[in-house]
Amino acid sequence: MQILELKKDNHQSVIAAAKKVLTAGGLVIFPTETTYGAGVLATNETAVEKLLAYKSRREGKPLSIAVADQTMASAYVDLNEQAKTLYSQLLPGPVTVVSWAKPDTLAPGVVSEFGTLGVRIPDYAFVLDLVRALDEPITATSANGSGKPRPYSIETMLQNLSATQRSLIDLIIDAGTLPTNPPSTVIDTTLSTPVTLRQGAVEVTPSTEAVTLESNSTEETKRIAGQLCLQHWDIVGKQGVVLALDGPLGAGKTVFAQGVAAFLGIAERLTSPTYSYIQEYDFARHQTKGMLYHCDLWKIDSIEACERLELEKLLGPNNITVIEWYEQVRTYLEPMLKKQNATLVKIKLAETPTGRTVHIS
Repeated sequence: MQILELKKDNHQSVIAAAKKVLTAGGLVIFPTETTYGAGVLATNETAVEKLLAYKSRREGKPLSIAVADQTMASAYVDLNEQAKTLYSQLLPGPVTVVSWAKPDTLAPGVVSEFGTLGVRIPDYAFVLDLVRALDEPITATSANGSGKPRPYSIETMLQNLSATQRSLIDLIIDAGTLPTNPPSTVIDTTLSTPVTLRQGAVEVTPSTEAVTLESNSTEETKRIAGQLCLQHWDIVGKQGVVLALDGPLGAGKTVFAQGVAAFLGIAERLTSPTYSYIQEYDFARHQTKGMLYHCDLWKIDSIEACERLELEKLLGPNNITVIEWYEQVRTYLEPMLKKQNATLVKIKLAETPTGRTVHIS
């Protein structure tokens, strides 16, 4: 592992050294306007595998890339009008814009399982100059190991890495202790309206705290369900998540539940448990094993009937509970959810002439 101190008078020589390491397939730790990042050439499959080993337990979380400008970005993603507006208004800056990835332009493991890709144009001269010198994108992910504190200094970062992780680093660019800035804001432009997946340094609305999306197909509804699960994946592991579905018959509640199951890798086909009330499915997604509970509470009309189902036992870490007809039992369930400190996400579905709307709050 080589460590180079970044100073005002050695900018170009450090860039040359970093370029040499990256071109050879190495992993470089570098400063950004938010935190220290870990970068490899996003087009080098071996280098990306090395980065994924370094990040260790990512649970399928997608990477993002850093580019020099919108022209470079357009070589790797399809930019719709939503994305172009965000690029012109917010970039360069601490914002990651998610678009549809162009196929076969980057190494496996960079593009998300949904076929989407986050792109950053950092507001940090060193990174921009490095990417321009390479004329290729580098990965843009924080340099901390999964679940470890965000690294604002090299010393702190190294203290929180294992010996194996440290051995994977080829070059560290040390710019001293960075300001304690929030992470980048992540905005998804692949849906009918831009959705803020992570609120960071830049405040942008609307966010998934309350947003209405349009879905023109069953597959799109399932993809929205999967993306919502990915957004809350860290919470699933810590305390579990309850997805509360409402909407008239035929609005797509079971389709949404099927999207959750597909995201979790469950091969069985979900059908609405109208008569059994609850169906349960084991899942194993990456390193996480848990349970998906699919509940249809249409016939529940009293607190006694609700209590007999013992729904409280379904809540907890590594569990996702999908409840159809939530509003019908809301008054019975809310005290239970509050007692268990369960994370509740409400989804209301409605049919439209061309598909359906998905309101998330």
